[in-house]
Amino acid sequence: MKFSYSLTLLLLSMAGYGQENPYWFTDDIKKKVADSTQSQSWRSQMAATFYSISGQYKSALESWDMTFGRVKKLSTADSLKFTKLIPVNAKDYILERSVSEQIIIINEAHHNASHRTFASSLLQGLYDKGYRYLGLETLAGDSVNTTKFAALNSGYYSKEPEFGNFIYNALKIGFKLFSYEAEGNNKQREIGEANNIFDFMQKNKEGKYLIYCGYQHAYEGVHKSWEKTMAGRLSDLTGINPFTIDQTQFSEKSSLKYNEPLLRLINNTIPVVLKDENKGIYNGEDKELYTDIKIIHPVTKYINGRPHWMLSKNRKFYKIPSSKISNYPALVLAYRKGEFEKEGVPADIIELNTSQDSRFLILDKGNYDIVVKDKAYTIINKFEKTIR
Repeated sequence: MKFSYSLTLLLLSMAGYGQENPYWFTDDIKKKVADSTQSQSWRSQMAATFYSISGQYKSALESWDMTFGRVKKLSTADSLKFTKLIPVNAKDYILERSVSEQIIIINEAHHNASHRTFASSLLQGLYDKGYRYLGLETLAGDSVNTTKFAALNSGYYSKEPEFGNFIYNALKIGFKLFSYEAEGNNKQREIGEANNIFDFMQKNKEGKYLIYCGYQHAYEGVHKSWEKTMAGRLSDLTGINPFTIDQTQFSEKSSLKYNEPLLRLINNTIPVVLKDENKGIYNGEDKELYTDIKIIHPVTKYINGRPHWMLSKNRKFYKIPSSKISNYPALVLAYRKGEFEKEGVPADIIELNTSQDSRFLILDKGNYDIVVKDKAYTIINKFEKTIR
């Protein structure tokens, strides 16, 4: 499935580029999309992105599947083949293989925040193995290397909290971040992105490279309209075969019926890759356009109304006291101390419509400013909280 660069331009034109509040109530997202004159397909994609940026993971999946949800059936032969595949911890496999690699390219679906959380979980292990540079398609410049956090003007998709956390973690660990987006569409864009990455590599050679992108930019082989993707063109420029990772094909959809049959068969609880009987890695059925591995992400479980994959050994629940919310509906945004005043990206967001809603944020250790906004996006409360 291919998604156009023009979609990004449309999103930027509608939402502004850090010039207005990008974190909206559900009702306002619905209205913004309903007022659009674009096709149903575009409105579905726009709404999915808006929901994602506002921290509404499930709604983002649902909006996407309004247009792209498909029920896929599995043949008996494929079912037999898939049942012989052996699940292996994806993070462990990637980190082990990264030792012998120089360039890793991993993709995301732009409306699926869980992909950013998984990529973030790789950072420390990759840094320990010599990776020093992180290229992000969405970045608008390199100012994050100075500020050490993502702000609203750092990029478009990076306004989403899990993307902001991804950037914050990378900078804290010691990565140097760089942008590589290119003007143009289709083939021209792929050439430009690869050239931009290559130019950066010529000036920064003291370590290995992690490249984070959207969808098919990470694919290798023959593309019907691009001829070669960014990944393929970068390989030509560098003479290095990148280790390419797809997160998109086997990620969950909004409904179990839309999930890939393989995901339904594996029923995994952690992200995995699959090995066959000869210990070869399964990388999909398409041998013309492919990645080296495909991650099979688990179906999300919700704990206190929040996705389970947001939790980690350092990230924990914080329940907002009911006394802190005077009006409903309310948006509750948690900012690392000092970042709210500098238009930083919140570490987490929840929307509360009634006093009965689950009031749990998920936050890493640290000091936070908790900002509460009412329906008019007026700040009605702000208080400090330390997560230990």
